[in-house]
Amino acid sequence: MKETFATAMTALLSHEGGYVHHPLDPGGMTNMGVTKAVWEEWVGHPVTEKDMRALKPMNIHPMYRRKYWDKVSGDLLPAGLDLAVFDFAVNSGPGRAVKVLQKLVGTLPDGFIGAQTLLRISEKDLKKLIADYNAARLAFLQELPAFTTFGKGWTTRVTAVNNEALAMTA
Repeated sequence: MKETFATAMTALLSHEGGYVHHPLDPGGMTNMGVTKAVWEEWVGHPVTEKDMRALKPMNIHPMYRRKYWDKVSGDLLPAGLDLAVFDFAVNSGPGRAVKVLQKLVGTLPDGFIGAQTLLRISEKDLKKLIADYNAARLAFLQELPAFTTFGKGWTTRVTAVNNEALAMTA
């Protein structure tokens, strides 16, 4: 499969924006989509607001690759689907992102992309699978308590990711 991590990162960062610390965001202090807790885990020590504000794309790319892209087997997924699954993983966890995909293709939802899941993906109409996947993602988000606060933005993002993912299949 053609490696599309750089394209997926560009798309992801276009949706994530910069530093935010919204009091109702369960992720808390965040910059470019990286929460303080995730960054502390990655660097192995506590970080300050100043540290979070100082994050640059070159600092976070390796973390995004290992903790999200690699966890969802982004290099093995077809172009477009890789973006959709990666973006969902960043927002809701790699396990959940993969399980939603596995349910859609009819394999055991164990949270790990294996040969059976890849085979089932290859048997599907890719554009329909991407659209169904993003619809399932949006349905999940609509069930979250924070949807009343962040729902408009989440809906806009999922719609944009769907369109970007479909464009990547061409």
